[in-house]
Amino acid sequence: MSRPWVLVFLLLLIVFTSQFEWKQQFGNEVEQGPNASQKEQHVSKREEAVKEKIILSQEKNIQKLNELVRTLHEQLLQCRGETEGNGSSTPLTEILTELERHHVLED
Repeated sequence: MSRPWVLVFLLLLIVFTSQFEWKQQFGNEVEQGPNASQKEQHVSKREEAVKEKIILSQEKNIQKLNELVRTLHEQLLQCRGETEGNGSSTPLTEILTELERHHVLED
């Protein structure tokens, strides 16, 4: 064989093998595509579940804190009633007024 024919043969061999490798890589990517998508969906669902649990936990904590605030407010009102009966209600009334003002600002 002459030298140009050997070069043409090698060139064709390289082209065919590169196309074969490219088709294999492309085929693997296509096959991995749905699997990767499923994995991403699974991870996304897990993240959503964790976020939902965190939100529920925070809502429970907020409800507990609101209940504690109500209880403390009731106790303050009881103390206010007791101290008004004793005649020394000025400092406690100021505290209660400030607390009510703060409570109104939060709402």
